[in-house]
Amino acid sequence: MGHRGLTYGLGVRYLGVSLGSSIILGLCSVFGSIIPSVYYDIFPTDGKDTISHLFTNTWGQLVLLGLLVCVIGIVICGKAGAMKDKDLAKESAASQEFKIGLGLAVAIISGVLSACFSFGIEAGSSMGAVANDLWKAQHPGEGEFLYRNNVIYIVLLWGGLTTNLIWCMILNARNKTFGDYTNSKTPLAKNYLFSALAGTTWFLQFFFYGMGESRLGNGASSRILHMAFIILIANAWGLALNEWKGVSKRTKSTIIIGILVILASVLIVGYGNYLKPSPTSH
Repeated sequence: MGHRGLTYGLGVRYLGVSLGSSIILGLCSVFGSIIPSVYYDIFPTDGKDTISHLFTNTWGQLVLLGLLVCVIGIVICGKAGAMKDKDLAKESAASQEFKIGLGLAVAIISGVLSACFSFGIEAGSSMGAVANDLWKAQHPGEGEFLYRNNVIYIVLLWGGLTTNLIWCMILNARNKTFGDYTNSKTPLAKNYLFSALAGTTWFLQFFFYGMGESRLGNGASSRILHMAFIILIANAWGLALNEWKGVSKRTKSTIIIGILVILASVLIVGYGNYLKPSPTSH
């Protein structure tokens, strides 16, 4: 999670909120659905689907088709980024931070690493199952435990905390900025307040995602829905922040097409997982 957070920030920095989020989250949503399957094909586990199941079942073939469509969407978004780079070449101020080559490389790395979060949830499913069993024992007849995934997050998010803390300390030491934490000449109260608010909001996405997944009972479909809405909101912010101001209509049309293709891919994957038989039907 830590490496994902760092590379996500860099991806958005060099590509912008719209383009960066579309590529990163598009990769994350689809690879997050198949990485656990690849692992379980190598290390078989009862009740877990493998990559072989994807190739030999209709629902799995739809998931793989969604992956292909996602790659096509990412290529289109990359094309839009190259067109944006060309359109803004004459506006040095607007294109100073926009770096298509470096941004794409970082975004791809971030998207793949982000998908590992899905695998972490799958790997910790036994912890959630224990919490669910305890809940059922104490609350008979009340159904599944809505917050069972929070048990997994306690362990899973430690990786992100550790990596980001170490990286920030390295940057503080390199830039000699440890004094910024107590610099009275800066709005410390607002800085700490908004940082805490950002962290809380960031965690709440997983909190509500975990609640939804516990009801849907299908991690891949839950993740697809989660990422699709993030892509929509990210691009809304990109338009609001005028990230595509000054580019041609053709460039804008290209990024819109790329986004629509990525959204189509997550819908295909989601439908494929919807068709997946329940465990009791195997």
